[in-house]
Amino acid sequence: MTQFGLPILYVVFLWWFSTGAIIYLDGLPRHTYRWSMLGATLLGAAALYGLAITSQDVSVAGAYIAFTCAILIWGWVEMSFLMGLITGSRRTRCPDNARGWRRFLYATQAIIYHELALLISAVAILWVTWGGANQMGLYTFLILWIMRTSTKLNVFLGVRNLNEEWLPDHLRYLESYFRKRPMNLLFPLTVTASTVVAVFLVQMALSPEVSAHQAIMATFLAILMILAILEHWFLVLPLPSQALWNWALRSRQPEPCFRPIRPNIPVANDPDKESPGTGLAAGPGRLRS
Repeated sequence: MTQFGLPILYVVFLWWFSTGAIIYLDGLPRHTYRWSMLGATLLGAAALYGLAITSQDVSVAGAYIAFTCAILIWGWVEMSFLMGLITGSRRTRCPDNARGWRRFLYATQAIIYHELALLISAVAILWVTWGGANQMGLYTFLILWIMRTSTKLNVFLGVRNLNEEWLPDHLRYLESYFRKRPMNLLFPLTVTASTVVAVFLVQMALSPEVSAHQAIMATFLAILMILAILEHWFLVLPLPSQALWNWALRSRQPEPCFRPIRPNIPVANDPDKESPGTGLAAGPGRLRS
């Protein structure tokens, strides 16, 4: 139970909490973004260093550390995107008449810098772990990247649940690149392929021929893949997936509406605006908003 139970709980908790933490920080006022990104950058740099020093560590602890470091680096890239710092060359809505490859080109332009940041991050992880026996961090980041790319393509082609309420106001223009429909042809292909990979990883984790480090690594990656598949199903099934992170959305306070205060000056000959029995207007101390 401990061999598999603790890794499963750790991956699920880290997936749930890290997602919520990013959503919460993104919902804070924009003047806090610089501090959030500063903290995330320091954690990302420490995570890259952690991957470097654990690249030869094939212990169970080495797998935990490498997995956590990869999640921290992934979180930095996600925060930089959601906070509008690294997005794309196109920051406007998709033209209504854009169709086919033209629409795909516009959508790519809207997130191209973000994709380059993911590529650079993957290369950095590959560089610091090159030749190492512990490739947990690299495999973790690649699974996150591949499955997130699949999610983006499915949202572009059309799914039932777009979860656009998670987009901050400064990224609302991205909604125009989404498409709402019950299903698209890519979805069953991606889910099927992902399930095959998940089954392979589960079999590897249960195999008596692998080392303790390999078993933990396969368990981490299998659960991460299963969670990614679950996120894909959230896109098409009528399930309130956002309820998992309602606590994180509480940081998003709508801007207060400006309602000018005007004196209650009655219109001439308007009996409803006059004080009863006097024919005089109500006192200036009575204001209405």
